[in-house]
Amino acid sequence: MSGTKILWADDEISMLKPHIIYLEEKGFKVVAVNSGDEVLEQLDNGQFDIVFLDEQMPGMSGIEVLEKLQQTHPNLPVVMITKSEEESIMEDAIGSNIADYLIKPVKPTQILLSLKRNLENKKLIGEKTTLNYQQEFREISMELQDRLDSKGWIDIYKKLIRWEIDLEKSEDTGINEILAMQKNEANYGFSKFYTKNYKNWLYGKTDDKPTLSHTLIKDKVLPQINANQKVFFLLIDNLRYDQWKIIEPLISNYFRVHKDEIYYSILPTATQYARNSIFSGLMPLEIRKHFPQFWVDENEEGTKNQFEAELLIEQFKRYGRHDKISYNKILNLDAGKKLQENISNLMQYDFNVIVYNFVDMLSHARTDMEIIKELASDESAYRSLMASWFEHSSLFEIIKYLSEKDVTLFITTDHGSVRVHDPVKVLGDKNVNTNLRYKYGKSLAYNPKEVFEMTKPEEYFLPKMNVSTRWIFTSGSQFFAYPNNFNYYVKYYTNTFQHGGISLEEALIPIITLKSK
Repeated sequence: MSGTKILWADDEISMLKPHIIYLEEKGFKVVAVNSGDEVLEQLDNGQFDIVFLDEQMPGMSGIEVLEKLQQTHPNLPVVMITKSEEESIMEDAIGSNIADYLIKPVKPTQILLSLKRNLENKKLIGEKTTLNYQQEFREISMELQDRLDSKGWIDIYKKLIRWEIDLEKSEDTGINEILAMQKNEANYGFSKFYTKNYKNWLYGKTDDKPTLSHTLIKDKVLPQINANQKVFFLLIDNLRYDQWKIIEPLISNYFRVHKDEIYYSILPTATQYARNSIFSGLMPLEIRKHFPQFWVDENEEGTKNQFEAELLIEQFKRYGRHDKISYNKILNLDAGKKLQENISNLMQYDFNVIVYNFVDMLSHARTDMEIIKELASDESAYRSLMASWFEHSSLFEIIKYLSEKDVTLFITTDHGSVRVHDPVKVLGDKNVNTNLRYKYGKSLAYNPKEVFEMTKPEEYFLPKMNVSTRWIFTSGSQFFAYPNNFNYYVKYYTNTFQHGGISLEEALIPIITLKSK
């Protein structure tokens, strides 16, 4: 901080000479003035890094000066110093967005600490975070060598996401590269764990069975529905756990986070399969068998998730529930605004579903539109873009409204997405589906060592289009590419966000329970 220029205003500035000498000995440059008018004059004639402002001065008070500074120098940190401990004065100062608030008599070390807090805060936090991650790196590496169960993998993923978000404050690119390598290692181990245990989970042949897509409502939601409180189930399509953690501070201003949990998505980790399973309480093949009128195969024409409300009603019937249900799907801006305007009408229902499609559209747009690629160039930018949308969305306004009611709010999703950069070659005929993370068909050619294959998809409760149909899935950061025009294909899809396969980001899904404050 050597060379930092400080403007200090106090009508008893001569009494602060020892403080000024102390700061100048540490390399700061201090300009001392006696009044608010002099503060404005100095700022008109020169640049300063921070202002120390006495609250009680003759002429313009510190609060009045502060109000002017907010208009003329909105990004300049201002530290208010006062003799008074009256709550109203503190509220006025804090409400004016001051950087710090100190009570006289102040010590030189207090001033120095305030300078460090306000001028080096980001750097100090980044350095501290880097050091803390370096200390925990070995611990996480050791855990990855253990035989983790389904809960253990959730704990690992939560740790990695916490560090990924925290290390955004660090300017150390090396530490972020180390974290990325550790996350890749974790994804490799998780994919092996998932594929080894997935079939046993489906048949309940293990005590380690996690909540899956088709058991989500039964396990987590139904126990919360009672006659005394309305329940809202908000499903934001393609919402990853890291994105939830970014918007959590905004929502926590209005709701209390009762439970911050993660469940496991079924395969494929894609909307048609995972979301239909959530609302039906059934696996895809079971939906196709018991409710053929509500199922559209992937190779057929028509919207694949158009019967979610009907499937939800059938699930409630199956559990003997007679709750009054509403279902609302938001596919565009106008639909979101309309729901916001009519949200009070939903209070008559016991259980309200709101499906919001924005994040999934953002993911697809990032693949197809150069401007979105630039705005969401990496994981951090992708989170930031999503958070910016959310903060100014009708969805956030709906959440604010609900916070004033006695409701339980669930926030969840159907699947996440992963940034891909490792192509895996696959050959297939014209009937093979287009998804980059999973393929199915009767004439697929691939290296079995590079994929998770289902030669008998019916054993995994997935549809079998014909006798020889098989399904294959990529894991980690892989994506399928056809050998013809391979280089163009790889260049176009590398570093895009995809879903449908097996990764921490796609398969470990937030299910957040919020209670009104």
